[in-house]
Amino acid sequence: MTPIEPHAPLAIVIAGHGSRDPDGLREFEALMALLKQRAPHLLVNHGYLEFASPTIEEAIGEQIAAGAQRVVMVPGVLLAATHAKNDMPSELLAFAQSHTDLDFHFGAPLGLHPLLLQVVQSRIITAEAQSPRTVRRDDTCLVVVGRGTSDPDANGEVAKFTRMLEEGMGFGSSFVCYSGTAKPLVADGLRAAAQLGFTRLIVVPFFLFDGVLVKRIYAAATALQEREPGVEVLQAGYLGVHPLVADVLLARAQEAVEGRAAMNCALCKYRVQIVGFEEQVGEPQRPHHWQVRGLSAKEAAPERTTTGVTAFAAYLPHPIEAESFRIIAAGRDWSAFPPDQLTILQRLVHTSGDFYAVDDLYFSAGVVEIGIRALLRCKWVVTDVTMVQTGLKRALLAQLGIETWCGVHDPETVLMAEAHGITRSAAGIRRAWEKFGNDMVLAIGDAPTAIMEATRLIRTQGWRPQLVIGLPVGFVGTCEAKADLQRCLQVPRITNSGTRGGSPWAASVVNGLMIDAVNQLAASTAP
Repeated sequence: MTPIEPHAPLAIVIAGHGSRDPDGLREFEALMALLKQRAPHLLVNHGYLEFASPTIEEAIGEQIAAGAQRVVMVPGVLLAATHAKNDMPSELLAFAQSHTDLDFHFGAPLGLHPLLLQVVQSRIITAEAQSPRTVRRDDTCLVVVGRGTSDPDANGEVAKFTRMLEEGMGFGSSFVCYSGTAKPLVADGLRAAAQLGFTRLIVVPFFLFDGVLVKRIYAAATALQEREPGVEVLQAGYLGVHPLVADVLLARAQEAVEGRAAMNCALCKYRVQIVGFEEQVGEPQRPHHWQVRGLSAKEAAPERTTTGVTAFAAYLPHPIEAESFRIIAAGRDWSAFPPDQLTILQRLVHTSGDFYAVDDLYFSAGVVEIGIRALLRCKWVVTDVTMVQTGLKRALLAQLGIETWCGVHDPETVLMAEAHGITRSAAGIRRAWEKFGNDMVLAIGDAPTAIMEATRLIRTQGWRPQLVIGLPVGFVGTCEAKADLQRCLQVPRITNSGTRGGSPWAASVVNGLMIDAVNQLAASTAP
């Protein structure tokens, strides 16, 4: 590796992900020691994004205090996904904005570097040597397990890396699976690979270091060997502490200083429209790691209780909102309604301006508590139109970590609606069934056709959303659709009779559920 020739004091900060597993942290720190040996003329330190200390912020601050005039941060992660695209740059940007007299550079993650292919090649050959059997490579299936992310480009990089190993080393086939987020998951992938008819499988974790996930991968491979004694299952090592890995980090630092750091931008979902991810183009750069940054070093973090459970603050309405609900509470007799429904009912009165708008509301048995649990567990709310989506309280969504999705304007929804002769709202519901399965809350506030498509899928395809809220407004098919939803016994549901409703109504129901969820969490985590 050609050393970087500094023209001013230069510091390199390797930004690690961090881990709850001490084995992973020890290996990362061993790689840092190796990197310093290979570049003794440079100031090199490291920080962790989450779960461990020092934090990235502390590492950069240490380099500045030591007199560095140029700081280059290199993501010590394999692929460019959310952490390398959002979280780590946000840390560096904060320093660049407050230290305008210094020069900051951001490098690319390790990525599909040729040297990493050599490292994995050596791990595979070592695994083959541990077996007493001699098996041809074309009788072997290579199984590579990636981390799995919500970024399709990063997941695709794992597949590309695998294909290069398959062809370069002459394997009969290859199979890619993931430890989480992406599919197929490890157990499913190993099971499928074992059915391909090969004499041997070689399982390679495409990971930098040991940790919880790598241990699970090896456990799954061991379990597969026990279930399939006729197939030899070899376990290859992950990348780990290796001189070539250190050289790739230095190469990425060199590229950053020279202005040649190249992210995987051609198919980046934040920059160009990627099929299925169109709504994320231009999404603002938001860090997602603050709650677990430096977690291992926090002896008593202010946001956590003495039991180690994250504490929640109860919902605090604006004074005008609080006065409105005082008036609503006093404005009619609420004793006939179940207590657990009052938050939703009174919010609907607030939305509609009508004390008696809630008299024809329908709640299936136990639906409020079911809905609260669904929001906390599934973390997804799907809406039929963007008006419902924008009516949801952003602060509550952020506090509970809930994501929202509406596909009514996506190109695929338009194509599906045209091809099947259905409305875009109905097509968006069909896409939600495909995209999320059962793990979501469905809030419909505009289109009766969206309810009709939902109940059709529930009855004919076994779809089971955790909760269906159906409150569209209108005169054409509206009453019939809501009556059909009431009869749909397979799912928990909230709807009403008649023509009244609308997107603000559906949003108000979800907001009421979120308020009750936050208040329940606040009560349960109070010291």
